[in-house]
Amino acid sequence: MVPGTQTWKQYYLSRSELEFRVESGRPEDFVYKTIAGHTGQINQLAYVSTNEYRFDGTEKSVVCTVSADCTVRAWDLCEGTEIWSSPAQPAPLVNLVTYPQQQLVITVDTEGLIKVWGAETGCEGASFSLLNSCAAVEAYDQPENPFLLVVCARGNLYTLLVPQLKMVSKVTTLLHTSLGFSGSPDRQWVIIFPKDLELGPQVFDIESLLDPLEEEPVCTVLPVSLTFKACWAPVEAARLIVMHRNCDCTQMMVTTFELKADKSRGRVTTLVQQIVSFSLPDTMMPPYLMQSHGSQVILLACGSKLVLFTIYGHHLTTFQDHQRSITSLWVDANQVISSSLDLSLRIYTWNKENKIPALRSCYHLLGGSHRWANGFILVKSDSRSIVAVEDRSNGISILRSYCFKVRHN
Repeated sequence: MVPGTQTWKQYYLSRSELEFRVESGRPEDFVYKTIAGHTGQINQLAYVSTNEYRFDGTEKSVVCTVSADCTVRAWDLCEGTEIWSSPAQPAPLVNLVTYPQQQLVITVDTEGLIKVWGAETGCEGASFSLLNSCAAVEAYDQPENPFLLVVCARGNLYTLLVPQLKMVSKVTTLLHTSLGFSGSPDRQWVIIFPKDLELGPQVFDIESLLDPLEEEPVCTVLPVSLTFKACWAPVEAARLIVMHRNCDCTQMMVTTFELKADKSRGRVTTLVQQIVSFSLPDTMMPPYLMQSHGSQVILLACGSKLVLFTIYGHHLTTFQDHQRSITSLWVDANQVISSSLDLSLRIYTWNKENKIPALRSCYHLLGGSHRWANGFILVKSDSRSIVAVEDRSNGISILRSYCFKVRHN
């Protein structure tokens, strides 16, 4: 709860009503909007609102989007309106991250130019040039010391302070145009891996990246190669799940590691412990997406199927709710949302009463017409609303938003 906004009872009633409506998905449970404005494909979106823990009537669901039309825009999802739009930039915008606590948006274009924007006004701030294309970016929205990690196609890892985009460190990692990049829940580690190359993933200690006095950051290489996907177990400090091929490339494996920092004699070393490893069935289509829930559950999008395993290789369930390939997964503590080229979103909710959480399939949210649209390509949620990017056959993307209703006590 946000202190001073509600009593615990008011919060409990509002939160219970919201979760009931999300699980039900009846037409009267949400407000549906079609939001258009970009003149090119939307490449990424992110929430800038922080309304998960307040129900006092002042909350809004606000997202920002970047597009091939060279603009960044902010949208009010419940009203279905544009809040602001930037002037056209020199190059198409391909990525963005947000800092809801700081009310900042950071965009990246195809030329590697990074720029800061005010989330409420759209005012331009500092900029930083990578001089080549950006492979991946991750925001660390800390109240006192927000910063940004960026890895470029040449393999350089930059640590930049926000909002001034001042460079703290620059480290040479792996030279590859397709790099996976993900930070741990405790914000202590970040993994970088080239996809499907015979090079082990590198794990960096973030504190050493933030210390300009460090000659060399603390880094370790995991004992796996041909990495395909990687994700962190969200409720564990540093439990890393890696999908990779075995030594002779005949099977897809999933291996789980625990990372710890050993601080002695003024130096930090990384301790890596392999917990468990298992092989995916030969009959299963290679997963396109992998995410984790809790400490033990792995979710895999394999074509049109959503498949759940434990980290020990126990198959939990398979859902075949979509007619065409799953393109995006949103996973949080309460729900899972999948988007598909069949122009639908599927909503699932967690039953957390069991030791291993069970996932329940609930309902579809439908998009527009197959005559005009190629399908949904991206979905995200802030627990109160759902927003998805619909890719259209004319090369222009639009947003579909679903805002769930809550009475205010």
